Amino acid sequence: MQGKIISWQSRFQRLADISKDTRLINFYQQGVPDPFGALEDCEFAALDFETTGLDPSKDDIVSVGIVPFDLKRIRCAQAKHWLVKPRSALAEESIILHRITHSQIEQAPDLADVLEEILATMKGKIIVVHYQFIEKTFFHTALMTRLGEGIEFPVIDTMEIEKMAINKHRSWLDRLTAKPIPSLRLADCRKRYGLPFYQAHHALSDALATAELLQAQSQYCLSPTKMIKDVWC
Repeated sequence: MQGKIISWQSRFQRLADISKDTRLINFYQQGVPDPFGALEDCEFAALDFETTGLDPSKDDIVSVGIVPFDLKRIRCAQAKHWLVKPRSALAEESIILHRITHSQIEQAPDLADVLEEILATMKGKIIVVHYQFIEKTFFHTALMTRLGEGIEFPVIDTMEIEKMAINKHRSWLDRLTAKPIPSLRLADCRKRYGLPFYQAHHALSDALATAELLQAQSQYCLSPTKMIKDVWC
């Protein structure tokens, strides 16, 4: 996938020119929010995938959750959830983890069949994830398999924000002894802000949990006036 993007605005313009799939072209033509805008003025969409495993080269997406929000409110009425039929088998371990069974996905659409709906929910917003590897890499790989071209988009990663906040307050002794940092799992990050426990490994509830986490981080360790360009990647 892509390396460090210097200008997402220029990158989207370029991708709109070279993409072949009309759904991707429309997505890129919407552009990205002003990178010099403040977080408190932005519209976000928390994105979460459940997958058949952790290896994008052989595993696939099985559900998608998207929750629109800003730093003051979460728009639950506009939240979306899709079950999609993966092109790799459901392993017993993944069924136990996300509780999506063979019978549930038997009649589910392919990711390509709901791609237009997914992109419509994402376009024009800043995507927020917890651990960007899953959402960026799996989405890119899944579309490469189906369309022959992947997808690129900037994200704000709540895991990275939490990691930086923890490192900022580590003592010199912790650094000297290379003491491991606390858990960066979504539930553990939320617990540090007093946020309620949600059952993990459901794309919609995990997207909601990620949205709430960014709101909490914006009050404690991430200034709402910070510019987008300093946070997204």
